[in-house]
Amino acid sequence: MSTKKKPEIEFRYYEIPQGEQVLALLGKEWVREYGTGLDRQHFHNLMEIGYCIDGDGDMVFDDREVPFQSGMLTVIPKNYPHTTNSRPHTKSYWEYIFFNPEDVLKDIYPDNRLFVQKITELVNKKEQYYMDGENTELVALVRLIMEECRNRKSYSIESIRGMLLAVIMNIARNDTDSRKMEDLRIRGGVHQISEALEYIEKKYMEEIKMEDLAEICSLSETHFRRLFTEYMHMTPVEYVNLIRVQQACELMMKSRYSMEEVAQRVGYTTISTFNRNFRKIIGTSPYQYKKSSGKYQEKLRKAHVLTREGW
Repeated sequence: MSTKKKPEIEFRYYEIPQGEQVLALLGKEWVREYGTGLDRQHFHNLMEIGYCIDGDGDMVFDDREVPFQSGMLTVIPKNYPHTTNSRPHTKSYWEYIFFNPEDVLKDIYPDNRLFVQKITELVNKKEQYYMDGENTELVALVRLIMEECRNRKSYSIESIRGMLLAVIMNIARNDTDSRKMEDLRIRGGVHQISEALEYIEKKYMEEIKMEDLAEICSLSETHFRRLFTEYMHMTPVEYVNLIRVQQACELMMKSRYSMEEVAQRVGYTTISTFNRNFRKIIGTSPYQYKKSSGKYQEKLRKAHVLTREGW
């Protein structure tokens, strides 16, 4: 008897330019036939907000399809499987911004950790989407951010920072919209392990026990390991190490911490374990990476066959 093949899900890794709070993908380059030749959904490490300028087709959110057309706005949390499919043999025009809501909130509310945590959890809970004419306030804010990124003016960083905060708060207060409310725990697909992915993103610097990951997903440890490997095409331990090494690379580029401090800050208790896992994923030592980071960026993004750099 044949076994039904599990769908593949691709992890796309995005980087926000240094000194910025948002990555913007704008312009005619994004007029394309979305979904062509793709048979898998993807998720990424940042929140994605997309605005459809022209075209129509279907957005796929895990196991659901939602038609899209010009004027639609989508809000996709990190670690949320989705894809965009244009109508066959037609092109659509989307523009996107990517950002980390938690980083924006920490920057604005450095002394209110509980508030930052609460809002971050709200905005990363599920997708939101708005058809043309719906939530015009959010659409206007997103379009203003896009225009600010397109036509840089004085104090653009400060302006974008303020508008991102307004976007985050709009998304948070629309979390209770009954039209889109769903209990993620009773849904199938990769959502069965989504809370483990979120936990790893937040707690990668701490000791992570397999039984704890299984428990927050309401699964037995054996079942959790099997599902995680089937959907992610890597083991939970491999995924934890991938996240830690990604974070280590960012720390090395943006700080003056010693290598021992970097290892500790990303969750490794010994420098030897850090060095071994770093070399396994990147293909070189942390010290060599810091000297020649550009040479190894592509290896980081392709650390797994289904892990690649975002657009």
